[in-house]
Parts: sequence; structure tokens; C-alpha cells
Amino acid sequence: MTEFMTGLKRSSYCGDLRIADCGKKVTVFGWVQRQRDLGQLIFIDLRDRTGIVQLALDESTSDKAVFEKAASVKSEYVLGVVGTVRERSAKTNKIATGDIEIAVEELRILGESETPPFEIVPNSNTGELTRLKYRYLDLRRSDLQQNIILRHKIAKVTRDYFDEQGFIEIETPMLIKSTPEGARDFLVPSRIHKGSFYALPQSPQIYKQLCMVAGFDRYMQIARCFRDEDLRADRQPEFTQIDIEMSFVDMEDVLEIGEGYIKRVFRDTLNIDVPTPFPRYTYNEVMERYGSDKPDTRFDMQLFDLTDIVKDCDFAVFKNAVSGGGSVRGITARNAVKTYSRKEIDKLTEFSKGIGAKGLAWIRMTENGIASSFAKFMTEEQMQGIIEKADAKQGDVVFIVADTENNTVLSVLGALRCEAANKLGIIKDGYNFLWVVDFPFFEFDKETQTWVAMHHPFTSPTDECMDTLEDDKGKVYAKAYDMVLNGVELSSGSIRITNPDLQKRMFSLLGLSDEEAYKKFGFLTDAFKYGAPPHGGMGIGLDRLVMQMIKAPTLRDVVAFPKVQNASEPMTNAPSTIEQVQLDDLGIAVVAEKTE
Repeated sequence: MTEFMTGLKRSSYCGDLRIADCGKKVTVFGWVQRQRDLGQLIFIDLRDRTGIVQLALDESTSDKAVFEKAASVKSEYVLGVVGTVRERSAKTNKIATGDIEIAVEELRILGESETPPFEIVPNSNTGELTRLKYRYLDLRRSDLQQNIILRHKIAKVTRDYFDEQGFIEIETPMLIKSTPEGARDFLVPSRIHKGSFYALPQSPQIYKQLCMVAGFDRYMQIARCFRDEDLRADRQPEFTQIDIEMSFVDMEDVLEIGEGYIKRVFRDTLNIDVPTPFPRYTYNEVMERYGSDKPDTRFDMQLFDLTDIVKDCDFAVFKNAVSGGGSVRGITARNAVKTYSRKEIDKLTEFSKGIGAKGLAWIRMTENGIASSFAKFMTEEQMQGIIEKADAKQGDVVFIVADTENNTVLSVLGALRCEAANKLGIIKDGYNFLWVVDFPFFEFDKETQTWVAMHHPFTSPTDECMDTLEDDKGKVYAKAYDMVLNGVELSSGSIRITNPDLQKRMFSLLGLSDEEAYKKFGFLTDAFKYGAPPHGGMGIGLDRLVMQMIKAPTLRDVVAFPKVQNASEPMTNAPSTIEQVQLDDLGIAVVAEKTE
């Protein structure tokens, strides 16, 4: 039977009590982790968000009603307890309160519990789908609670840091005009304006730029953002962004603020000193060296170019790639011969094909000599040239990719590099930050056969490109920058366009007519006519930052109520169908999906 809390007021949290508290009378609340009934003695492990404390009852000294009540409690019952802290006879170092226990004088059952669908323990082996269906129980686990508490601390440090740097926190709207920025918008129908829709913001981009025009020269916001796109381990349809914008700055100023923030948040929450300034690479440099614009530099294994060495060889795969305007490149996996048998290389080949490669060539430097998938097509001089370029020694394995599309070669090798490093276990522990700068302004979308903005259309081109914007879109670079941590993009930002004429040129290069551009972004370009200061900013993914700081395998470990792979929430069964009366009120008709 549950009881009322009348007269009970918490004096301490369970996990905060220590040996210095002995003799103190305390009131604690929490959930029963487990109960051990030894006949004349009963022990209860009581848990709250700070930890566990042992409750002790002795039939010979405890109130009879209290003792009987303690005998009836089960796991996950909610209790209110009054008692005296005393030194524990059987101490343990498994919990922070292992030196003490509470001699119970009063016990109230504040909430009973059925047997949970899984045990509430750290690092649960229960399937994730089951745990997410009962997320409110999953969140009782101490490891998840500590993740959420750390996230809270990071958010507090964030506000403190940016406040000290002169930033003003400004909330921007959640219901905005649809201006797709690459991903699909989540749309919200308007009841008042039937047939019209709001969009949930993919980012506060336009509004924070308008804040600069309005004279709030340093803006920040811990902003909720929404993107209707496929999910990955580090992606959710709704996420939180630490969003900043600054007036009267150049790229160096923004990067300095970003580095200062990272240094502060790691120091204040993990007591880790992150060295600054971060290494800086151009986009072209990281693609050539690592095959990725978000490289993990905790291990080496850099790409090398074999194009000149194999351009005249008799191996058709290499020769055709070069003659078709592409390249032939490789990576060397050190001491990998035992790990990568022929069978394992076949698996890696299938992996490569799954991410765009036509195949995977290889060389195994065995103790019995060189084994290769293509050596019979090469001259001795050409093979020796490849081995020297790869700096391959006995025990190494060389992987080579060729394609007429250079971007395919780079991206496949970039993925292979990480795959091999994980399998070989060569990724060092630590936090390797870097900046990637000088991104291409445009990238070619094969699906639509059009040039699109790699970041967004408000990014300023570099000064060197201003006079040649219309000459070759592939050679236009942007004042854009990404912060990368251990192979994960944490932040993306840029210096913005504030000149209306230049913005008009960029819209035109993106295939937008004056009419289309004004329809989508006219309110912004109009604002720039009234004295827009030079400005730039960035957005740091809070979810990804927390995930990387605690080395969690997925964002779902740092978000209280996450979605799963198909963007649904098992606990509430969202998204769900809507009653017809609601649809009628909105003027919306749902068309049934056709099935073959």
C-alpha cells in the first residue's frame, strides 16, 4: 500500500552520504535497487540519481511495523526513509557510500512497482528496442543518468562561457517559412491559413543573421533543430545545436571563440586540458591525405597516389581509370597480414563495393614473398614502384582503389582506412581536434544534375574567387570551416554574404532566378539593404559533442527520448495517424500509399 509524504522532507541524496555523516539523522528518497531478507536482518539498496546507499533493519531493534514493511518491498518500489547514518560493518569499494549505511527508523512506501521488463542495471544487455519502449525505466540506469547529467553540465558551461564572452541568448522561432537547406523540412500545417505550412527549423541560420542586422552583435542559442533525413548512429531527426553568430569578425575570430569554448567545456566537465590552437587543414588537403572531410587523425594510414606509376600498365582496371580522368590510390595497413587473410580481404572487397567501389586490389607482404591480386599484369618495375610509394614492408597489406571518378576513389579509401583501423585496433585513445577550411562553395548533385551549395547559399566565397565566380564552379571556394573531433564533424560555420549584389550572383549560380530567390529569401536580402554588418558564425552539435566526450557509441545514449532507425519512438508509437476531425480542421486529405 502506498503512503503519503506528509512530514517527510529530503535532507540528503543517497549517493552523497559519507563516513563524515555518521551520527547524522537523514531523510532520503529513492527506488529499491534490491532487497536482501536474511531473516532477522533486512538490507535494502536504495537508489537515486546520485548513487546507492544501503538501508539496514534489525528485527531485534527495529520497530515491528517498519521491519514488516521493509520485508514486503520489492525492486523499483519508491521509498521515503528516515534514519541515522552509521559506519558499515561489511564495507565495500563497489559504491561511493560503501563505508556507511542508514539504520532505518521510519520507512514509507510511496510507490509500488510491478516486476520491470528488464533489470535496472548499468550496461544492460537487454535489447535496445525493449529498453526504448520503456525508456522511462531505461533512464533510471545510472550510466544513462550520468550521461544526461553531464549534458546538463555542458549546457550550463556553454551559457556561462558565451555570457562571459559578451554573447546574448536569443530564442528564434520554431514555426518558420520553409527554405530547404539540403535536407527535407518537417512541415506543420496551418489551421488558420488552410493549404499553407510552417516548417520546423533545420537551423536558426536566417534569424541569427537578422539578429546581426538588428545590432545584437554577439548572439547565441542552445537551439532545437529538425531535419527529415535518414538516421545514423550520430544523427537524429531532432537535435540540439549550440548556435552562435558574431558581427565585425573574420574567420580567425570565430575559430578562436570556438576553440576557447571547447577548451573551457572539457576543463570544467571532464577536467581535461585540450591543447589549442587546433591543427588546420584545407578541404583539398584532408581529402587527398585521409579521403574524408572529417578525418580521424588518431592513427596515420594516409592515402598515396599511384596514378603516374600505373598509367601505362596492362591492368585494365588501373589503366581505364586513369584514361577516364580518374585516379588510382591506396593505403597501407601496417602489420596486417595475419588479420587480413584472403577470406577477410574478400569481406573488405564486398564492403568497398557497398560504398561505391567497383572492386579492391591488394598486395600482401608475406614472409614468403609478395602476394597480389594484380601482379601478373604489372612489370617488375611497376610493382616495385607501387611498393616503394606505399612504403610497404613485410607484414603489411596494401589496399588499392581505382575509378574514373576521383571523389569515389577518395571517399572509398577514406572509409576503408577507418574500417581497417578499427579491425586492427590501432586507434589511439584521446581527443584529436582539427579545423577543415577552404571548402568548395559548390558540389555537383548527380541525382539532380545540378550544382548545389556545399554549406548554404549565404556563405561568402573567398576573396580570390570574387572575379571568377562564373568561370568554373568547381574552383570556387568558400569562407567555410568545420570543427572535427576524432572523425566526427562537431561544428560547421562560415563567414556570411552581406552584399546584396553578391548574394544575387550566388543565387544565380545556384540556378535560382531573381523571382525564385526573392520568394524564398527576400526578407533576408531586403534586410541587407539597411546596413548589414560583416558577420559569421557556427553551430556546434551538442548531442554529438556529449557523445564524443563520453565515447558513447550512439546519440541515443545521450538523448533522453531518442528516435530509432526509422525515425519512430517505440515508447509513444510516434508518429501516429490523426483523427479525421483533426485533418478536416486543417484542410488536409491523406492519400493512401499505393501498393503493387
